[in-house]
Amino acid sequence: MFRIGAVLLILVPLAMPAQDPDNVRATQQHQAATAGRKEFAQTCGFCHGRDGRGASGPDLIRSALVNHDVNGNLIGEVVRNGRPAKGMPAFQLSDEQIHAIAAFLHGEATGAASVARHMPADYPLEKLLVGDAKRGQQYFRARCSRCHSINGDLAYLARRYKPFDLQTKIAFPSGRKPRVSVIDPSGNTVEGDEVYGDEFYITLRDKTGWTHTYRRTPDLKITVTDPLAEHEQLLKSFTDENVHDLFAYLESVN
Repeated sequence: MFRIGAVLLILVPLAMPAQDPDNVRATQQHQAATAGRKEFAQTCGFCHGRDGRGASGPDLIRSALVNHDVNGNLIGEVVRNGRPAKGMPAFQLSDEQIHAIAAFLHGEATGAASVARHMPADYPLEKLLVGDAKRGQQYFRARCSRCHSINGDLAYLARRYKPFDLQTKIAFPSGRKPRVSVIDPSGNTVEGDEVYGDEFYITLRDKTGWTHTYRRTPDLKITVTDPLAEHEQLLKSFTDENVHDLFAYLESVN
């Protein structure tokens, strides 16, 4: 007589490899941009061109407002309120549609910026001087002089940057990242430069180079200080003419 021993099989679930957050985010952005391209063409393309580079309406790819937009916060305001004085009607789009359009425009702007970096170093100044220096001076005194000075932080600006680079910096100010402070329930504080932020998560890099990611929850006190916040507010009235005028003024005094 033989006994057949029972064999107990324990199934242990295999650990799935962790997905790279950067790859996941890149895939999500690509999907959103693809949907945004279609939405933009249907809703905005008749004025701004199917690619956003302008038609009867202005070029949005080099727009300062788009450059400062975060996940549709500025773009959505303009789309939903319109700009009646400039002939732009309001469109009541959903948050998902706004975010998709923003993803499309940001993707196109990133590509345009990459091309701009390869502009010839000797691009002629006279081709860029299409603004009025006197209007630029008036605008600077009224809107910029509270934070900037021709004889201070902006001294010799035209000597420090090639003409095309200077005009780009006026339209697309950058180089200063938002500062983030996170205080946990125990009172511990972590501070650093913002690496990524949305309505769910925020990532910062501290002074030692380590990155920290936090889920936005009620028990965390998260403070973000954006040094370009004043520029973001200014973008609600900033126009291409302002950029050209400011550029002409800065070239004339530096």
